[in-house]
Amino acid sequence: MLHPKNRHQGRYDLKELIKSTPELEKYVIINSYNDQTVDFFDPAAVRMLNKAILKLYYDVNFWEIPAGYLCPPIPGRADYIHHIADLLASINNGVLPEGSGIKCLDIGVGSSCIYPIIGTHEYSWSFTGSESDERAMESAREIVKNNPSLDGKIKLRFQTNSRLFFSGVIRKGDKFDICICNPPFHASAEEARESTMKKLKNLRMTSKSKPTRELDGVLNFGGQNSELWCKGGEVQFVRDMVLQSKEFASQCRIFSSLVSKKESLGGVYAALKDVNASMIKTIPMEHGNKISRIVAWSFTDLS
Repeated sequence: MLHPKNRHQGRYDLKELIKSTPELEKYVIINSYNDQTVDFFDPAAVRMLNKAILKLYYDVNFWEIPAGYLCPPIPGRADYIHHIADLLASINNGVLPEGSGIKCLDIGVGSSCIYPIIGTHEYSWSFTGSESDERAMESAREIVKNNPSLDGKIKLRFQTNSRLFFSGVIRKGDKFDICICNPPFHASAEEARESTMKKLKNLRMTSKSKPTRELDGVLNFGGQNSELWCKGGEVQFVRDMVLQSKEFASQCRIFSSLVSKKESLGGVYAALKDVNASMIKTIPMEHGNKISRIVAWSFTDLS
């Protein structure tokens, strides 16, 4: 159920991934069906799988993230980028937007720099990524600096005030076609822990099944507070983002955010009504057992 343009349909090609990154081989196990798979209980195995995927499919030879930081499931991240490309195509006479002239703002780029990596490779877009965590910012900068394929395509800007989304990041003269964001989902550290334990239990229950990509990223291996939870959870986070976006309506054509929980939509829609957004679009996404969606909005004439 991934986007048709997503490179990660079906099962991982472990043979090709190991050929690209031989270090992955030691993390491959044989399950009860005598199939090769990766041990998704092992954070080191998941990180190495990501390194192999990024090298084989996205021309990224250096990718390291600090211990304890979120290791993103790449197929799901790629889906966001492809759906956003379709959204931009819908206001471009159906033509997919490609090239460095397309400017994308990633709010909370994270230590992995994952969305800019995928977007620059798949569509050659230019990215500006913001981050309020100093260590995550340092990690993203190292990834960009050590990969020639990313050189000149990704700018990184440190956000000194974690409660602000655009002020201090969008500068005078900046113009963006699209803004993306993957917000922290949970409202507290306890809620984040409970969610992780539930996912652990579900993974153990399904671990004897034939390996499919729906197990990829079921666990948020690692993850700092700012990555996993914030006061008020995702609904408050996205509402605040919506309210602040109005001030920058003339500098960004379309704003968007992931919304993980269906019950969060009511609060987000209410905020969009409060700011009189001229366009609101909800794009469903499904990845294995995970159902999510993108909420996009605009204040400008997109015709």
